[in-house]
Amino acid sequence: MRFFDILKLSLRMFKARTMRTLLTILGMSVGISAIMFLVSFGYGLQRTLLQKITTSDALVSLDVTLGEDKTARLNQATIEELAVIPDVIDVIPALELAGQGRYGNITLDVSTISTGQSFLKSEGLKVENGRHFDRGNVREIVITKAVSQVFGVAPEEMLGRSMALTLFVNPDAAGRGTSVGLGDAYTIVGIADGAENIVYIPLESLGTFTIEQYTKLKVKCRSTEVIEPVRAAIAALGLTASSISETIDQANKVFRAIQLVLMVFGTIALIVSAIGMFNTMTITLLERTEEIGIMKAIGASKSDISLMFVMESTLMGFLGALGGVGIGWIGGFIINVLINAVATRFGGEAVSLFYSPLWFVMTVIGFGAFVGFLTGVFPARSAARIDALDALRYK
Repeated sequence: MRFFDILKLSLRMFKARTMRTLLTILGMSVGISAIMFLVSFGYGLQRTLLQKITTSDALVSLDVTLGEDKTARLNQATIEELAVIPDVIDVIPALELAGQGRYGNITLDVSTISTGQSFLKSEGLKVENGRHFDRGNVREIVITKAVSQVFGVAPEEMLGRSMALTLFVNPDAAGRGTSVGLGDAYTIVGIADGAENIVYIPLESLGTFTIEQYTKLKVKCRSTEVIEPVRAAIAALGLTASSISETIDQANKVFRAIQLVLMVFGTIALIVSAIGMFNTMTITLLERTEEIGIMKAIGASKSDISLMFVMESTLMGFLGALGGVGIGWIGGFIINVLINAVATRFGGEAVSLFYSPLWFVMTVIGFGAFVGFLTGVFPARSAARIDALDALRYK
């Protein structure tokens, strides 16, 4: 028999047993949608978390601090040593000092980080309002949202306003030290996400301020593949280097375990659906026994009979998988809209809690078709083994 003739015979299920076929496909769709919904939820949580804690620049950056070697220093000489390490494309110094910020008539204790513009990107700092300070303008600063909340002013309203800053050097036991004024007030150009009172200051604006040693250095590498060699070279200088990629690797391992658990729960629903499909194919075998005898009597081979049943079950599995992907996506979309509506109502931020990579969607569809194929293998083999005379006498 020709392939298209077998395909037509397989498609007769939609006309002869329309309701039963549709219910079987719906049962498979429910199982597939459970996998789609749960695993997409796991991917969505992972994607949302990683977007919150990192940027592309942060993934290729190392935080360099003093190690056990007490002779090492984070000064200009060290910066020059780090800059010549292979695959290092930038070294960014940062000076962390306690300080005070005066906005209007209010004075607030803040932590200050004096650094370059590229440090903010390497730190993974997300500016929600405004922008980063420009390299050419040294009288611009970026503050965290927490600072604006303490001042009792909406973040967007603080953009373009002025803030005077004072730094404390050589801190004593109380955390204070010699105060150093930074001259004219700075202009606030950006509000970054953050729960701590931090002000980011252009390092160039410190002017004649004497910096004997920086608090830490940011080393930006060419790619994530060279992180470990660069880390080893930094350690050889008596310094300690850490990367956010280590935290991300640990987070990915945790999320992979979560996704696996969610997939197991979805697979249980799929197994129940597969049992229903297997039952449908077994009933179909009994109903077509006489038909199989006629087909064999007129010359149909065992492989033709087997292919007809396998094709029918695979097609139902494929259609069930397509329906399951659609149901799972729609269910995730509705849940996400409802959760975001509640979150924004209470002052939260809207996020995407469901995410389905294309490769995962294609894998789910393929897996559904494969499950359909498996449920048709046993009925197909049984149908191929039926004796033609016994089949013609079957009632």
